[in-house]
Amino acid sequence: MDKNECNLTSRIIDYGGKPIALNIDKMAKTNQYFRTALWSGEHLQVTLMSIPVGTDIGAEMHPNLDQFLRIEDGCALVMMGKSKSELCYHKKVDNNYAIFVPAGAWHNIINTGNIPLKIYSIYAPPQHPYGTVHRIKADAEHH
Repeated sequence: MDKNECNLTSRIIDYGGKPIALNIDKMAKTNQYFRTALWSGEHLQVTLMSIPVGTDIGAEMHPNLDQFLRIEDGCALVMMGKSKSELCYHKKVDNNYAIFVPAGAWHNIINTGNIPLKIYSIYAPPQHPYGTVHRIKADAEHH
């Protein structure tokens, strides 16, 4: 275990475009915030998310980027569709599920379990500014 992984309980930082190898499962499960940027490069970004029980990420759409999400811990309902009011695709997911969201697709993920939903997300190209930390969902909605 390297020194970065020893400090997991202190603070997760955005490693920027620096080369690094991390235990993504451990990082995702350790993150306590709604959204934390872990690695923000020129063409790709990785964020960690912790969604409280009974809440969601909020219906959203990214017109110019594809998104990959992976469930590391918890259970959820994934919804996607052509518009915010037409989320016709529904899939129950849990640990180890991958979710692929093409550019322009509306999507939402609802924590249906009894523990915080731990996710990591990959955006290509990056979606959030370097160093983004949204402690709670309301912080994300104000940006």
